[in-house]
Amino acid sequence: MAWDNVLWVALLTGLLGLAILIVLWPGEKHGKRLLERWGVPGPDAGEVALAVRYLKRRRLWYPWLFLAIPPLLDDGGPGTILATLLLGGLIAELLAQRPARGPRREAELAPRTLLGVVPAWILVLGGLAAAGSLLHLALTAQWRLLAVAAGTALVSAAITLLAVRRPPSGAARADVALRARSARVAIGLGIGACTAIGWPAGDFTSFLAVVAGLAAFLAVTAPAKHRPAAA
Repeated sequence: MAWDNVLWVALLTGLLGLAILIVLWPGEKHGKRLLERWGVPGPDAGEVALAVRYLKRRRLWYPWLFLAIPPLLDDGGPGTILATLLLGGLIAELLAQRPARGPRREAELAPRTLLGVVPAWILVLGGLAAAGSLLHLALTAQWRLLAVAAGTALVSAAITLLAVRRPPSGAARADVALRARSARVAIGLGIGACTAIGWPAGDFTSFLAVVAGLAAFLAVTAPAKHRPAAA
């Protein structure tokens, strides 16, 4: 793609990201709705504030990523959207590793584990999607796409692990719900991206793989509405 076209695509997607940021800039209503969808009924003001901060950490980066990613990927389509969401999630989780300012709730006696945040079946689906895509790309010698798919899988795994080890913040039930959302959305995006990258041909096998990947994405990213009450 010529540089003038690249700059135009970057400008248009950057403006799109800015528009999305303005329209979707989170407030208390968005934070409350997010928590209720992920199994926190009747959240209090502190829990809502935690959810709003969680959303701001992600959405703040979208305009800049939409501006930077198209020249890097030479793409202004679905690949840009998936890369933006994954990288935005990664940056947000890296920033969340800093201890929260002000009063902090005490850490739980039992250490938080990966399976305590993400069910095993979700991890299995994510692993199968990544392995299947990488194997298919290796067998068909599509090395550039293989590198992209591997990078996507690594980013998805990094977000998931960072969500598990994030320092505790706020009420336990809201903290757990937001961790679970981060991990499940990251794994779901990884499944969708790896499937789209790994099966680019338009034959029937690729069609079945994409349909299976879409079904897995919807199942993994569905909100976990029922949670045990925190002690």
